[in-house]
Amino acid sequence: MGIFSTFAARFFNKRHNMTLQEYIPFYKRNLKVAFPVMVTQAGQVLVQLADNIMVGHLGAAELAGVSFANAIIMIGLVFAIGFTQGVTPVVGQHFGKGDGRAVAVALSNSAVLNTVMAVILTGIMLLVGACMDSMGQDPEVLAHAKDYYFIIVAGFIPMIAFFNIRFFSEGIGNTRNEMWITIGTNLLNIFLNWVLIYGNLGAPRLGVAGAAWATLISRVLGAVAFLIILFRVEEYRRFVRLTPHKPIHLSEMLRQFKLSLPVSLQSLLEVTAFSFAAIMVGWIGKYELAAHQIAQNLSSLSFMIATGIGSAATIRVSHQFGAGRRKDAFHAGVAAIHMAVAIMVFFGILFISLHRLIPFMYTDDPAVIPIAGKLIIILALYQIFDAVQLASRSSLLGLKDINIPLAFSAISYYVICLPCAYLLGFTFGMGPEGVWTGLLLGLAAAALMFCTRFVRISRKYIATE
Repeated sequence: MGIFSTFAARFFNKRHNMTLQEYIPFYKRNLKVAFPVMVTQAGQVLVQLADNIMVGHLGAAELAGVSFANAIIMIGLVFAIGFTQGVTPVVGQHFGKGDGRAVAVALSNSAVLNTVMAVILTGIMLLVGACMDSMGQDPEVLAHAKDYYFIIVAGFIPMIAFFNIRFFSEGIGNTRNEMWITIGTNLLNIFLNWVLIYGNLGAPRLGVAGAAWATLISRVLGAVAFLIILFRVEEYRRFVRLTPHKPIHLSEMLRQFKLSLPVSLQSLLEVTAFSFAAIMVGWIGKYELAAHQIAQNLSSLSFMIATGIGSAATIRVSHQFGAGRRKDAFHAGVAAIHMAVAIMVFFGILFISLHRLIPFMYTDDPAVIPIAGKLIIILALYQIFDAVQLASRSSLLGLKDINIPLAFSAISYYVICLPCAYLLGFTFGMGPEGVWTGLLLGLAAAALMFCTRFVRISRKYIATE
């Protein structure tokens, strides 16, 4: 981790550089905000893990079908999450300034903006689903993918309502309620998986569709729970009461749209690169795609936990920046980079140590297990770069700096990542391992560019203090 302090010192005036020991208060404050988000994110990924384990025991075709469906679903999901996340730095900076009325205006306008987006996105995803037959997948895999896909898409509107309130809550520094709601709905999801996938307790055996229905029910209940909290808990109600008589302002919605759209596009660039990588692996064969899904599921587990650190970076940087404490905003971001790397190093060591055993959690198919083991090793390596790009990008979001990072994402994932994945995977005949090496190279480029940008823009802001 010390490499990042050295990196910062190279680009930043040394009087602003601190030792790791001096960062301890920033670690503690970041962790206080991040821990509930980490639990929330880990819970969401553990549900995906349970989905894949339970579906995986139905067969390789079923697991590959869910993998293919999720590769497409993830595009819409990440766009939605990125778009709704745009409210966090807006609310965070107003909250840091102590401007409750502006926080209330941001809440009301984000609700309208995200509702419109949810309806449009759901329609687009349904149209995309109608085109699945032309995507070059195995017919058996495609049948299972359709069983899963359309039910999940039906839950996009309640899911987006949940994320809208969640990211508003993060903007005011409360990450606890999302944690408790997620824990409750995830436990319900896993229970419903057991009931509906295998037909337990007298329920029909729905297979892959059962996993999708369990997710849909859980997302609806999660949105309802957060709406109740929004209007019943005083910490939130006070902002509802501060909403002006005319709650909708086109100028405010436009400002939020100009921030939310680049955030969502930036997230979309990354996830579509990974989704297209899954499609490439699917061209090789269903066993390779099933192995890809195993490694990708593990990647999601560690990434989503580290995302808690990213959320803390956005919250802490936006609060400090809004309050005029520019140096503290920078140190909060650097502390987040240290913490994200530490988490990914831990998971990397764990994955390498268990790479021969982990695939057996998902399947006993001898054609899938050795491929998955090789991909897990590459995963363990690329996570370090993933940690740096995540924390740096989230810190830039806290500063509401998004347009240049959007260009960096385009370069990293579409100029470097995907071409390298195709060349290594197919032209050089490395197969799925080559595709994953391409992913590693794209993440490394993103990490370098985002981290450099955060250090440089922070130096500029601090110089104006």
